[in-house]
Amino acid sequence: MPIAHINLQGLEEAKILGIIEPILADFRLDGVELVWRTDKGGQVLELTVELPGSKIPGAGVTVAICSKVSRAISAELDEADLIAPNYRLEVGSPGVERFLYSADDYRRFSGLAVKVKLKEALDPEAARPQKTVRGEILGVDEEGVIQVKNAQGEVKFPFDSILSGRLVFVWGKSPGLDPQGSAVLLNDGGVGPEVNKPARNQPSTQTSKKRKRKPN
Repeated sequence: MPIAHINLQGLEEAKILGIIEPILADFRLDGVELVWRTDKGGQVLELTVELPGSKIPGAGVTVAICSKVSRAISAELDEADLIAPNYRLEVGSPGVERFLYSADDYRRFSGLAVKVKLKEALDPEAARPQKTVRGEILGVDEEGVIQVKNAQGEVKFPFDSILSGRLVFVWGKSPGLDPQGSAVLLNDGGVGPEVNKPARNQPSTQTSKKRKRKPN
């Protein structure tokens, strides 16, 4: 299955996907997001993964699995020499507050809490037009219209009208990752302390260490 969200600006996208997608298939994982970004520590290639068809965000994506995927991808990318040295590869789960990128995502996570930002207000003539919808996903009809239930009743809007949408963690109600955090895989192979961050599973990190090429 293709990775749902890709932003590899400045990199050779087709070649990088040609490496990563077969590895994910070997591990029987779906890619959710693949993003090239910069943070305080330098350049990062961030990949989030999940089990195909899982209806519980983050379920089954362990630190051990992320570590194996990270090592496999890092070795192939370094061999292909597609990215400049000194970048980090982070592989993790999209977490309990996973972004939703397709109508199928809304269908699969029916019953969970969601926050949706729309391109335009549902009722532009209202005294206080609302572009944000919060509630429980009821499902998606045959025409691709998203159905959400909240305190005001049932709200419907087409998928094409969505600017962005993500699941919302609700204490005591949302399934998925332990809201108290997850173990962090350190570069030395040890396990670090738990981190209180329910939105995203802590990733496995690999730092690129390319060998110098011998001159011809």
